[in-house]
Amino acid sequence: MAPEVLWYIIPREGHYPWEPAGRRPAGLGYLQQLASTVERLGYTGALLATDQYDVWALGSALAAATGPAFKPLLAVHPGLVSPTLLAKMALSFEHLHGAGRLRFNVVNGSTAQLREYGLDVEHDDRYRLSAEYWSLVKRLTAGEVLDHRGEFFRLSNAGGSFRDLPPLREGHVPLWFGGSSEAGIEMAAEHVDVYLTWGEAPHLLKEKLERVRERAAAFGRTLRLGLRLHLIVRDTEEQAWAAADRLLEVTSEQTYARQLGGALGEDGVGWQRQFRQHGGKVPAHARELEVHPNLWPGMSLFRPGPGTALVGSAPQVIERLKEFQALGVDTFILSGNPLLEEAYRIAETVLPALDVERPAAGR
Repeated sequence: MAPEVLWYIIPREGHYPWEPAGRRPAGLGYLQQLASTVERLGYTGALLATDQYDVWALGSALAAATGPAFKPLLAVHPGLVSPTLLAKMALSFEHLHGAGRLRFNVVNGSTAQLREYGLDVEHDDRYRLSAEYWSLVKRLTAGEVLDHRGEFFRLSNAGGSFRDLPPLREGHVPLWFGGSSEAGIEMAAEHVDVYLTWGEAPHLLKEKLERVRERAAAFGRTLRLGLRLHLIVRDTEEQAWAAADRLLEVTSEQTYARQLGGALGEDGVGWQRQFRQHGGKVPAHARELEVHPNLWPGMSLFRPGPGTALVGSAPQVIERLKEFQALGVDTFILSGNPLLEEAYRIAETVLPALDVERPAAGR
C-alpha cells in the first residue's frame, strides 16, 4: 500500500516561529495560499492543530479555497463541545465542502490544558470520556436520533434537530489519534481508524506499534499506523545539522525556560517519552541529542507538541522513512520551517522516492 503523506498548517509560520524575530505574517490569504500549494504538490491534506486559531474557522476557510484533494485533519478535544453539536458541525462541513474531506485528529490533551476550557478530568478518565464521546458522534453522524445516559453524557432526542442533513456516507468522520499510555492504546484499539505516534527510535516504535496491533486485533479491528515528524532536509548531512545548530542558537533563554519548565507538569505519556530523549538539557551542538541515525528530539526544546525531527540529506531522510514503513507505518504527517518553502522542498526531494499516494489536485 502506497503511503499517504499530509503536511502541517498553523498560523505560527517562519524560519523559527517560536521567536518573534523568526516569525512571518500569516493571515488568511497566506494560509489559503499554503493550503492550495499543499494540494497542488500532491499531499493528501494537512493537520490543523489547536494553535492560536480555532480549527473549525481555519478548516472551513482553507476547504473553501481548495478542491476535494485537500482533506483537512482537524484537531478536536473530545468533551469541549457536546457530541451532538460536533456531529452537526461535521455534517454541515461535509455538506458545504464536499463529502469525504473531513477528518478528526483526536487530542485528549493534558489535565491542566483542559481546565482552561472548563473540562476537569484526570488522565485515565479522559480516555473513558473520549470513548463514550466518539461512540455518540459516530452514531449521530450516521443519521441516528438517540437518547443516552452514560458516565459523562446525558442526551435526549439527540440528532432530531438536524435529521434533514444527510448522514455521512461512511457513517463517521475518520478518527486519527495518538496516545502512548495503556488507556490511550486501549481507546485507540476500539474506536479510531488511524493510530498516530510521534517519532522514536525504531526499536521503541516497534514495541509500541506491536502493542497497538495486538489490542486492535482483540476487538477484531485493524488500524492504519501514522507517524508525525518534522524534517530538516538539506543537500548534505553537514548542512542539515548546521541548520539544526542554527535553531539552538536563535532560540531565547525565555523560550527554553518556558518549554522545559512547562514539560515538568505534563501528564501525557507520549510527551514524557519524548521529553526523556533529551532530559531537559540544551546541548551545545544539535547532534549531541541524536538518538538514532538522523533522528533528533531537539524540536521539543523550542515548541509544544511533536518534537522529533529527521535531520539529514534527502537520501538519508528517505532511508529513515522507509525504516518506519517497514514497521508498518503507512501514513506520515510531515512539517518543516518555513511551512511554505519546505512543502516544496519535501515534495521535490522526498515524496517521489516514497511512491506516495498522490491524488490529483482539484484546481
